[in-house]
Amino acid sequence: MRSATTHVARVLIALGVISFSTPQLVHTAEPKSKMVAKSVKIPDDVRAFCTNIADAAREQRYALQRKELNKLKSEINDKMKNLESTREAIKEWVRKRDSFAEMARESIVEIYSKMRPDAAAGRMEQLEGALAAAILLKLKPRTAGVILNEMSAEKAAMLTGIMAAASDVDQRT
Repeated sequence: MRSATTHVARVLIALGVISFSTPQLVHTAEPKSKMVAKSVKIPDDVRAFCTNIADAAREQRYALQRKELNKLKSEINDKMKNLESTREAIKEWVRKRDSFAEMARESIVEIYSKMRPDAAAGRMEQLEGALAAAILLKLKPRTAGVILNEMSAEKAAMLTGIMAAASDVDQRT
């Protein structure tokens, strides 16, 4: 029984459960009701073993911490890539909005503002929706209203939707 107790003490010391600076108490493998605490002197070879593996254990702990830090770093880099792609998508939307506003240059707006409302409505119905809406946004509200009144209901509704969406974007920026 003595060798089993010594072996248990050595294992516990190696695991760091028992400090090797003072004699310790180790329970024998008897039933709980008859458990007796015995004083165990830690042998010099066990003490030497623990001292020898201390650096290796520390290095192993550092290696585990390094592994966890690298995992966290990888997760952060993935999130940064996602944020960067979102940023690029937002830049693209801003570019599209700016190009939409540029579609209706002042000269084109001037031309449509001088046309008769029924003629302007007929021409705008033939234009791409975004361009027609951009022109209407740059016209005076009264003129744009008269032109929309001369268009078919479906086309006027579509252009109104585009203009409303464009003005929502303008208010957010």
